[in-house]
Amino acid sequence: MIRILQQDNRLTKAIFALIIGAAIITMVITLVPGIFDNGANNNPSVFATIHTPGIFGKIVGESQQVQMADVQRQTMQQIQQQHLPEQYAPLLAGRVGQQQVERKVLALEADRLGLQVSDEDLRSFMQKGTLSQYIFPGGKFIGTDQYTNFVQQYFQISVPEFEAEVKSDLELQRLQSLVTAGVTVSDAAVRADYMQQGTKVKFDYAVIAASDIKKTINPSDADLQAFFKQFAARYATAIPETRKLELFSFDASNIPGGKPQVNDADVQAYYNAHLDQYKLPEQVKTRHILITVAKGADAKTDAAAKAKAEDILKQIRAGGNFADLAKKNSDDPGSKDQGGELPLMPTSGFVPEYSKAAMALNPGQTSDLVRSQFGYHIIQTEQKEAAHTKTLAETKDTIVPLLQQQKAGAAELNFANQLAAEAKKNGMQKTADAHSLHLVTTDYIGHDGVIASLADSSNVLTQAFGVAKGAAPATASTGEGYAVFQVDDIKAAHAPDFADYKPHILDDYREQKAPELLNSQLIKLADRAKVLNDLKKAAAEMNVPVKTSDLVGRDAQVPDLGALTGPASVVFSLPKGGISGPINEGPNGSVIQLADKQEPTADDIAKNLPTSREKLLNVKREEIFNVFVGSLMDKYEKAGAIVYSTKQPASPFGGR
Repeated sequence: MIRILQQDNRLTKAIFALIIGAAIITMVITLVPGIFDNGANNNPSVFATIHTPGIFGKIVGESQQVQMADVQRQTMQQIQQQHLPEQYAPLLAGRVGQQQVERKVLALEADRLGLQVSDEDLRSFMQKGTLSQYIFPGGKFIGTDQYTNFVQQYFQISVPEFEAEVKSDLELQRLQSLVTAGVTVSDAAVRADYMQQGTKVKFDYAVIAASDIKKTINPSDADLQAFFKQFAARYATAIPETRKLELFSFDASNIPGGKPQVNDADVQAYYNAHLDQYKLPEQVKTRHILITVAKGADAKTDAAAKAKAEDILKQIRAGGNFADLAKKNSDDPGSKDQGGELPLMPTSGFVPEYSKAAMALNPGQTSDLVRSQFGYHIIQTEQKEAAHTKTLAETKDTIVPLLQQQKAGAAELNFANQLAAEAKKNGMQKTADAHSLHLVTTDYIGHDGVIASLADSSNVLTQAFGVAKGAAPATASTGEGYAVFQVDDIKAAHAPDFADYKPHILDDYREQKAPELLNSQLIKLADRAKVLNDLKKAAAEMNVPVKTSDLVGRDAQVPDLGALTGPASVVFSLPKGGISGPINEGPNGSVIQLADKQEPTADDIAKNLPTSREKLLNVKREEIFNVFVGSLMDKYEKAGAIVYSTKQPASPFGGR
């Protein structure tokens, strides 16, 4: 079941609908400046504390808290689901925290209005709502194990936490429905909106590329020198700082006495210190057939399920193939297609009745009927393992290389520190000679440069650019060992010579002059096209290429022109044959002449009126609810009912 879910894009949409909450709610979130500067809450585990303001602004009632752990968890979920770089985490964490504060405030308001969600409401949503196809496929529950795996894999929280969040979402949806219940739109507004959104156009467009304009800009040396002087501050540090280093490096083979050896005592000591890592829980591998009985089913239904299970068990006892009978009869969608087989897994992952029965069997034996909260199980044990700790013999092959690496790393670091101390006393060259190491003097090198003699010079250069010229020798890892280095000389960042930097100055000059020249050419093209009433003729005179679009709507992306939601949307307001002014955005500029416009007919509008009305209603509801949320948050803020932590949420990936 889970493998199927991993390939189903609908599940991702459902998860976003639930965990991110009501989409309208999160749209009004903005990062409040200074929220971490003025708070009175110094508890590092709490993002914010929310109180209930009374009628006259006085704080009343019990407080609620947004936990830092929840903020970090949801931040990580959004980073992973949206495939964002990890460096976005600190900013996103602040926004996620504010979303949770807003949800708490809205939940308090929903509670005040009596909109709480009951357990029965939750059960109904699970069976009929967004996630029903995954939790109750075909109207049948997938089973506790699969349900727990589903929640943990896609939401990274426990089942009780997941169900609490679903309840919260449902409550906020009720609040949103209540607030926006009176929103209406007129037929005229719906027709006008559909007319606008449904109109399609076809057009010719001439494109002038900024890159082509730049090629026509050929200033004299005098022009470039004047530009260079005019923007002297810009070029004052155009040549970055460089440094010359002396260094020698070594790896494990250079350590006096050779690589450190690992003996049996070392292995035994490590094993004793890490016993918890080698403890294995009680595990069992089984096949099972489940005949479900819905919670609260009457005695007749229960008896029918039991009778069916007993009949299947009789067939197995008579020599029937367990796997075939499971495929044909089992109600567990997670295992029936595999002949009822479940992988070797801890018994703690099963309901107690199942675990007890499975462990009581010997491999190959089949149980009597086992009743659990899900119905009747027939269990066949294939393999079982008692809880135990792996022996030293079983783990030695993994411990030895780990200890070898640790010992070698420690020995390398000690040797590096020893060499640095010697170099400080005796000099770099004498120290290198004394240990048969080769001293290298680099050319002047930048922070992002490469030292050819090192496998990885990034650590050396990072440290080298943080110390003064002539500072004591220091050490840095190289990926294959360590280097001992000293900064021999520094060339500060400085302005370049004009002659040496002329190609860069030319690029900068063209970059600055191109937009003005591009706009001038576009104005000339648009004016000439309007005089001739023909864009193609005007473009031919100026040697500008002309393209023709497909018949497209407002949501189209047109090659070399971009989205029709930007400045190019002017095409929808042109009459047939009409010519636009200059459209200048991004790397290209263009002029458009409308060739054809197709507007929705009265029949089209009438046919799509209900769908169009709902779309427009949703937009209006969103606007109204945004106003409501903003007003409610303002009320809480003015009453001092929201107290943020003085600590910003840490990135879930580490750091700040």
